[in-house]
Amino acid sequence: MVEGEAPGDPQLRKFQKELSAGTVALALLAVLAASGEPMYGYQIAKRLEQVGQGVLSGKQSALYPVLRNLESAGLLDSFVEPSDAGPPRRYYRITGAGHAALRDWAAAWRATRDSVDAVLEGTRA
Repeated sequence: MVEGEAPGDPQLRKFQKELSAGTVALALLAVLAASGEPMYGYQIAKRLEQVGQGVLSGKQSALYPVLRNLESAGLLDSFVEPSDAGPPRRYYRITGAGHAALRDWAAAWRATRDSVDAVLEGTRA
């Protein structure tokens, strides 16, 4: 929490939401690349929760529009398979174009992170 901010501060929540919106696609590609095998939405959400220490966790339903956008861009493929535990599940896997995007986006993320960190370090009181 930021010093002087209340836990329910609407500006902080807005900032977190905007920041998350710009990084979820990158995180989804990374999770699917690391998996090496297709995953369905709930698995992806749980993995994000585990490796992201809860920072990227949120409503699971919010992941599906991002997954669909990544698929329509050719960065993911999907297929549906029956499930023993309920309705059929849609599985997602990263494509070759998705791996290339992940490399480019990760480099852009690191450059942005490093730049913002440098600015924040230079403004500490």
